[in-house]
Amino acid sequence: MDPSISGVSNCMGDIGSHAENLVTYITGLKLEEIAADLNTFIPGRQLDDDGSMLCRYEGGARGVLYASQISTGDENNLNIRIYGTKASLEWHQEHPNELIVKFADKPRETWRRGNSYNGPEAAKYTRLPFGHPEAFIEAFANIYLAAAEAIADSIEGKFKGNEAYDYPNVQDGVDGMAFIEAAVKSSGNNAAWTKL
Repeated sequence: MDPSISGVSNCMGDIGSHAENLVTYITGLKLEEIAADLNTFIPGRQLDDDGSMLCRYEGGARGVLYASQISTGDENNLNIRIYGTKASLEWHQEHPNELIVKFADKPRETWRRGNSYNGPEAAKYTRLPFGHPEAFIEAFANIYLAAAEAIADSIEGKFKGNEAYDYPNVQDGVDGMAFIEAAVKSSGNNAAWTKL
């Protein structure tokens, strides 16, 4: 909560930036502008401990992002919902092995990690058979695997460029910093729409 250590934002800089990156990673959409309302509810804190925002993405998609360090009773309740024209997706970090797929014309389905119906791309990033919990720690292993593939390809003169490998790059970090800066600026201007 000390700006001399943490910078300009606490909650949105820590939790919100992960949510922003997750949406971009899953959808491939670039965030264009936001209207953010950051708050400090705990007396004595110098930086935000709660915040929400409206988001506008390229191509006309819209979103809502909420991040809080004061949601009493929640255990890192990260979740994401993406609504499309053919189906919608819902995922909860507290139940990481399940992806809920919702349709307009049939019952919702729950897809579970590790099953053959998920396809070869998902299988590449699955280390344990279905029925065994796999999630947060293994996600880091997936990043390390992609980085190792890039390093090996580079050594062999076969590097395909950052976009060919599934790991965060410098641009992802720059985008995250732009997100935090825009959130603080928007909130400081009474939640005015702010471009990234």
